[in-house]
Amino acid sequence: MLEVVTFVLILLLAGFYLSWTAGRIDQLHHRIEVARAALDAQLVRRSAVAMELGTCGLLDPAAAVLIVGAAHGARSCADVDREQAESDLSKALRAALDQPGQSAELRTGRGGEELLDELDAAAHRVVMARRFHNDAVRATRAVRRKRHVRYLRLAGHAAEPASFECDDEPPDCLARAL
Repeated sequence: MLEVVTFVLILLLAGFYLSWTAGRIDQLHHRIEVARAALDAQLVRRSAVAMELGTCGLLDPAAAVLIVGAAHGARSCADVDREQAESDLSKALRAALDQPGQSAELRTGRGGEELLDELDAAAHRVVMARRFHNDAVRATRAVRRKRHVRYLRLAGHAAEPASFECDDEPPDCLARAL
């Protein structure tokens, strides 16, 4: 009789653990969805500020066209091309704003100081949002790699989460430390 009670207790504990693990995986997938939505919002905000900077009239025409084109590309691209488009926007911002004297010239222009501060905040929020998203993906993948999770299919039919890899380094003229 003691063996039967012990066996039932072990089955109950194993069932509880597996149920808890499946719930944890579900929570991690939800965390990824929330982090991805936050990342998308920050990417849209950065491209909007870049578009505003490119159209404000304070930049030389070549830099303005470069920034506006990259910002438009980042806002209108398909999801599969999003990482490359966002990387292109980061490169365009660095190319246009990291010229000698460009930052000082922008800061002295009407509204330039506010635009650069807003771009600085947006660029650094993109960096942080991408880090949070990729950390959530990393944690979910670590749980999903466990043998019992794979064998018992505790993740259900949820797709394997993908990290968001892009060049999000802000221009050097934006001096906030990460």
